[in-house]
Amino acid sequence: MKDKRYDGYRSFQYLEPGVDYKHFDLVDQIGRVAPYVYPVDEAQETRTRRLVRDNLVISLHDHCFVAPKDLARFMEFRRHGRDWTGYEGLAHAGLDAVFDNLMDGTAMITSRGGWKWDDVIYDIGIRLSDLAHQDMVFLATTTGDIRAAKEDGRVAFVISIEGAAMIENELDRIDILYGLGVRCLGIAYSEGNALGAGLREPRDGGLTVFGRQAVRRMNRLGMAIDVSHAGDQTSLDTIEASEQPVFVTHSGARALWDSRRLKPDDVLRACAEKGGVIGIEAAPHTTITRQRPTHSIESFMEHFEYCAELVGIDHVTFGPDALYGDHVGLHTALTEQLSIGASRGTLEYPRVEYVEGLENPTESFPNIVRWLVAHGYSDEDIVKVVGGNTMRVLDHVWAR
Repeated sequence: MKDKRYDGYRSFQYLEPGVDYKHFDLVDQIGRVAPYVYPVDEAQETRTRRLVRDNLVISLHDHCFVAPKDLARFMEFRRHGRDWTGYEGLAHAGLDAVFDNLMDGTAMITSRGGWKWDDVIYDIGIRLSDLAHQDMVFLATTTGDIRAAKEDGRVAFVISIEGAAMIENELDRIDILYGLGVRCLGIAYSEGNALGAGLREPRDGGLTVFGRQAVRRMNRLGMAIDVSHAGDQTSLDTIEASEQPVFVTHSGARALWDSRRLKPDDVLRACAEKGGVIGIEAAPHTTITRQRPTHSIESFMEHFEYCAELVGIDHVTFGPDALYGDHVGLHTALTEQLSIGASRGTLEYPRVEYVEGLENPTESFPNIVRWLVAHGYSDEDIVKVVGGNTMRVLDHVWAR
């Protein structure tokens, strides 16, 4: 893939490790595991490179931070509040824009539970301070920024947050988040909050009165809404209440694997009927299927094809939910914090150490495009699903 204009900057290099912040050994952004290239012939690889070079490529959901090598120290690492952005990896990812979800519920500078207002604001501010010291990745708040990133050989960084617990019962906090650059906000993560139910809740009472007020405020501001982790009824209510299309930024089809982390057909259809877009998820052990219970790019793309057949190619994209580090290890370390158990289905499946070909943000989209090329998708459809569909929604939803 054509590289971005990377000058070698590494996070917080303007500070002195061990003096200004506590040093942690981080994983390698490239080569942590054996690199994987989806098998295509020479002509298909040439076509893949052309499609990535000439068209907008947007990840609807990722976490482009670099994890520590020693995950036993992850909570300590997070309490220091600094996330290293994977600039080196992003330089080779083929991405023009990424919806980066920071560290959401694991921002625990002041609390053990996460999702606190002070922690989220701290998380945003420290990340933006680091971004401000380099030029390749920049905060994007408009669709014009995303198009400019393509033209300039840069990466548009869209701040997205997976759940709204931190706003508590304060609507104006949505405005504050918007003012700080947040352009996509989830209704709920796994636990319920003042807006509605998350997927962990045994009973889903749907979107609350306050939740409806929050949806209206996001519509007025021009902020995209995400229901990926919301309960089924809360998702349906949100889609109905919103005046604008809604995203499912990272999920898949429950019809293929019985997990609350994935969406049932009625939610997927409702999202599409409102004009929204569904991003297919690739975090380990999510988008597996009965036919392919070992998580791989093939099971991941089975969810893509199912959703495209169900709701149409105009309403599907990709939100791989990848990061730089041991994602499976992080899930193990954060099982309770991220409600991993509640997200899994009841069926048994083989565990993988990582999802080959989708292991980090650098690998994901080049391999997705290779798969689409190898499986006979037209240029028109590939352009839609790797960025065009997302831009159509953003052009409609975001404030001009």
